Amino acid sequence: MSTIEIRKVESRRDLNKFIAFPNKLFKDVPTYLPPLNRDERALLTDKNPSLEHCDLQTYLALRDGVVVGRVAAIINHSVNEHWNKKAVRFGWFDFIEDFDVCKALFDKVVEYGKSKGMTEIEGPFGFTDMDKECWVIEGFDARQNLSTLYNPEYYIKFIERLGCIIKCRWQQYKMPASQPIPDKVARINELILQRYNLKLLRFKKRKEVYPYARKFFHTLNDAFKDLYDFVPMTDKEIDVYIKEYFPFVNLDFVNFVVDKDDNLVAFGLSIPSLTEAYKKANGHLFPFGWYHLLRGLRKYDTIDLLLNGVHPDWQKRGVHSIYYAEMNRNAIKNNVTWAYTNPQIIGNEAEKIWGTTYQTEPLMKRAIFGKEI
Repeated sequence: MSTIEIRKVESRRDLNKFIAFPNKLFKDVPTYLPPLNRDERALLTDKNPSLEHCDLQTYLALRDGVVVGRVAAIINHSVNEHWNKKAVRFGWFDFIEDFDVCKALFDKVVEYGKSKGMTEIEGPFGFTDMDKECWVIEGFDARQNLSTLYNPEYYIKFIERLGCIIKCRWQQYKMPASQPIPDKVARINELILQRYNLKLLRFKKRKEVYPYARKFFHTLNDAFKDLYDFVPMTDKEIDVYIKEYFPFVNLDFVNFVVDKDDNLVAFGLSIPSLTEAYKKANGHLFPFGWYHLLRGLRKYDTIDLLLNGVHPDWQKRGVHSIYYAEMNRNAIKNNVTWAYTNPQIIGNEAEKIWGTTYQTEPLMKRAIFGKEI
């Protein structure tokens, strides 16, 4: 068998190959969702503000001059300092069904990590928790959304063969979006609003949302601070995410709860599903990708429950029920048929709520893998 060459990505041409590889590898897979090439390029170049506190090295695997795999080695110094660890992350890890290719790329990340003084490897991760992370371990044929990674089953077999074990598990759910809201829930929510002097915001114009955008991410930082490997986003990262997410939001699905001083204490943020639009765009905004995305934002019957959380000072007071019910109410109003959750860490409060309070069906389980090096 011919030799596998592992090469650093050092030119624009190599980066283009790096970005294009999974689109070619999974072109015939119905559940694979091609990301926009421009978004990938922004993450993997100095346009990404995360590189102010992260080290990055990307690699291609080639056999006879043909790309057969790729991987990114990432060291997030903020995460390592926050969680008192020395970890190198692997991300953007894709390869043909050949264990030798997988091992050669994995070994290169290990080598890079050791050269930087790291003592463990984990992934798949991006730079922050807003990037795509964790591989599917159950439900390989399930629908993907914009914020999730696709992977075939052989990825899991290979990573376990390399000695990695599961470090953390996530669950995603699918649910009927127009479930009737019980009268009891509506009454309790009104009592909670009155008792704590809270207000559920309803927006009529997009410009009304933006004053709360930064508050949203700061509350998210506080709400997620104890989740696995999470580290608060910087203001520069937040600026990027505001530009990335807020143009896509439907005002009916921006469900914010504020206190008497207009502090954001809880949030539920959903977007119309763009899964089919991204498939049609196939990584490109032009010439027609923009049309598919705009059409997807206006004509939809499915939503993705992107982010939800409650500030730690307000947890265990039932506040989450307020924005869940409002999302439910607006799903009915907009004739939405299905809602899909983002991955939820198994055992945390949000995962318990989706799994017990609402009529749901498990969609897929995901995991992060790692080992000492």
